[in-house]
Amino acid sequence: MLSIEDKIDKMNISLKLINKLKEKNINNIEDVWILKRKQLKELGLTDKEIKSIIIALQLEGLDLNKKIYD
Repeated sequence: MLSIEDKIDKMNISLKLINKLKEKNINNIEDVWILKRKQLKELGLTDKEIKSIIIALQLEGLDLNKKIYD
């Protein structure tokens, strides 16, 4: 299981999306974890990319609403 302190490189998302997040100065899982869907949309991410992030977080027991599941 990943920790919120880990780099986004460890997330199970495409390299293109990782690079797009890094361009927005989002480097750690926590940086994306604290954002809401609307904020991700404002950063220029597509619905498909946001869904990909949500699924990757959920697979690690995390939720965009700052929840951690055991």
